Amino acid sequence: MVQAQKSRLRHKYEDEIRPALQEKLGLSSRMAVPRLEKVVINVGLGEAVQNPKLIDEAVEQVARITGQRPVVTRARKAIANFKLRENMPIGVSATLRRERMYEFLDRLINVALPRVRDFRGLNPKAFDGRGNYTMGIREQIIFPEIDLDKVEKVLGMSVTLVTTAGDDEKGRALLDALGVPLRS
Repeated sequence: MVQAQKSRLRHKYEDEIRPALQEKLGLSSRMAVPRLEKVVINVGLGEAVQNPKLIDEAVEQVARITGQRPVVTRARKAIANFKLRENMPIGVSATLRRERMYEFLDRLINVALPRVRDFRGLNPKAFDGRGNYTMGIREQIIFPEIDLDKVEKVLGMSVTLVTTAGDDEKGRALLDALGVPLRS
C-alpha cells in the first residue's frame, strides 16, 4: 500500500502548531488540542430551478476546486412560490477530510484569499459557538483551477471549517495558528 505524502499544512500542524497550542491553552494531553475535523464546501443554486445546466457546471467547478466529486443536494420539500418541487436539485456540496482538507485549506489561505479584491481579512465573528467557522466566498473565480473563459455564471459558496474545539476561543486560536487571516 502506498502511503500518501503529508501536505505542507498538516506537517506544520503536527510538528509546530499542535505543541504550541497545547502549551498556550494549558492542555495536559495532546489529544485535547483542537484540530480540524473536516471542511465543507456548499454552493446553493436557487436559479437551477429555471436552468438545470447550472448544476452540471457547479459540479464540475467544485470538483476542480476540491479534487473530489461533490454531492448534488436536493430540495426537501416543495415551495410553490419559488416554483420548487420536492427532490429538485438546488445545490452542490463537498466534504473534505484528511489530506484533501489540508491541501484545500492551504490553497485557500495562500492562493485564493489573496486574490480577493479589497481583502482585509475574514470576519472574526463568524464562529458558531462551538469553535466551527463559516466564511462566504462571493466568486469561485478566485481559485486558480477555474478557467475564466469557461465560466457561465459566477457562483458563491460557503466554506465551513469544522474543528474539535469546544468553544470559539479555542477555535480562534487554532485558526490563527493555521494562518487563517482573521481581522483583528
